[in-house]
Amino acid sequence: MNREYDFTLKFSVPPDLAQDQIESSLFQAGCEDAIIGLGQKGRLALNFTREAESAEQAILSAIQDVQRAVPEARLVEAGPDFVGISDMASLLKFSRQNMRKLIQTHLASFPLPVHEGASAIWHLFDVLAWFSEVQKRAIPTDLMDVAHVSMGVNLTREAGRIDQQLQAQLSQHSAIV
Repeated sequence: MNREYDFTLKFSVPPDLAQDQIESSLFQAGCEDAIIGLGQKGRLALNFTREAESAEQAILSAIQDVQRAVPEARLVEAGPDFVGISDMASLLKFSRQNMRKLIQTHLASFPLPVHEGASAIWHLFDVLAWFSEVQKRAIPTDLMDVAHVSMGVNLTREAGRIDQQLQAQLSQHSAIV
């Protein structure tokens, strides 16, 4: 049984590609279920509402469709995944202050951020799982599924990038030795 999944894919594209050419190619490749954003030169963002049997099938098929339409496109990020306190508060219908207070009072069990600095960033799936398991809050299944797959796609992309860097460093090191 198919369900609708809402997610965003962001790509890096050659800055000289014509906007109308990109839109036409995406439509022909099956991305008619996406709102296309080309605001920043060299970037392409697509907000999908895609029917599929699973969130994984929806997201992976969308990535394949985009790469078929624009072969030069390189995935930057799948979402929803990375969230700050304001994003969490908005999704969970809390005030930003209440979200911050909740995190502070549950430091021992709240998920660790992916990045901590002036603004901390978390994986949305980790936060939703915490709310579901620890706070016993009902989280929509489709949101949990999309957040889980988005996190997996982003982690896989990043692991591949790091692996390429390590391979290059190993090659340089063995050439020196």
